[in-house]
Amino acid sequence: MRFAIRTIIAGVLLLTAGAGRAHETRPLFLGITETGVGRYEMIWRQPMYYGRPLPVTLRLPAGVRDAIEPMEMQLPDAVVTRRIIDAGPEGLSGHRLFFDGLQSQAITDVLVRARLSDGSEWTQMARPGRPWIEFRGAMGRFEAAGAYMRLGIQHILLGIDHLLFVLGLLLLSRGALLLVKTITAFTVGHSVSLALATLGIISVPDKPLSAVIALSIVFLAAELVRADRGERSLTIRNPWLVAAGFGLLHGVGFAGALVALGLPRASVPMALFMFNVGVEIGQLLFVGGVLALMASFKRLAFQFPDRARSLSVYAMGTVASFWFVGRLAAMF
Repeated sequence: MRFAIRTIIAGVLLLTAGAGRAHETRPLFLGITETGVGRYEMIWRQPMYYGRPLPVTLRLPAGVRDAIEPMEMQLPDAVVTRRIIDAGPEGLSGHRLFFDGLQSQAITDVLVRARLSDGSEWTQMARPGRPWIEFRGAMGRFEAAGAYMRLGIQHILLGIDHLLFVLGLLLLSRGALLLVKTITAFTVGHSVSLALATLGIISVPDKPLSAVIALSIVFLAAELVRADRGERSLTIRNPWLVAAGFGLLHGVGFAGALVALGLPRASVPMALFMFNVGVEIGQLLFVGGVLALMASFKRLAFQFPDRARSLSVYAMGTVASFWFVGRLAAMF
């Protein structure tokens, strides 16, 4: 029955091959710093998705104008716009900032963080169902924690290559006990490196990291082929070892979403913890969904041709190889 689920997923893998241009979707982000009476510096960050910035634009309240011409910078993974605005003597208090186009984007939210001249800070989240924030409406501590947890869930469920690696671990782990051990090892590995990368203790360039993550899936696909042929290896006998090792790499990839926000030091512990909780929830939802699908095929007793057994494994390796070559080429 393990092979039945592989066959169904193979088609999905081929359809999502283009996702290899970015290993995750990072959040839209707006940073606001009050610099004087009615004047604010704004940093608006639009992540790249399929080679283009997410089509969401910031709309300021009526009467608010740019004090200087906005400056736009093109980064490998985002378009960043810096602007200084003049909101008049009353400032932005009580006004709403709108994010046009967010209502049609199901893949992301907008995280807004503001720092006022009196030293206070607050965080808010705009969502597709409510594509605006009110400047005076600060999030409570629990609401902010929920926002970072939601960000973590989105990050893992939209990270196609991360999910593909987890799927490979699931297929390689024979038996419930080995599966629990393997998923736990992956969790420990990426949790450790997520914390180290977010805190700035370790740093890996994004493009080489993305290429190696794709290569980890190619390696896993090759081991699955060997397992189907009845061969044995250290990875096949102890998949948890590979899960822990490659988990360290994937964790650095997870950290990109938090590092991109430039969190103030005081916010890092809570944001890091809740983001990691969100990643684990998303991972458990994915594993639970795959196991439920496998159980349903077993219950329905579907029969697949023998040649279809290895189809999804080869599809996995092909897609991951395509990602690896594309990401390697992007490095040069």
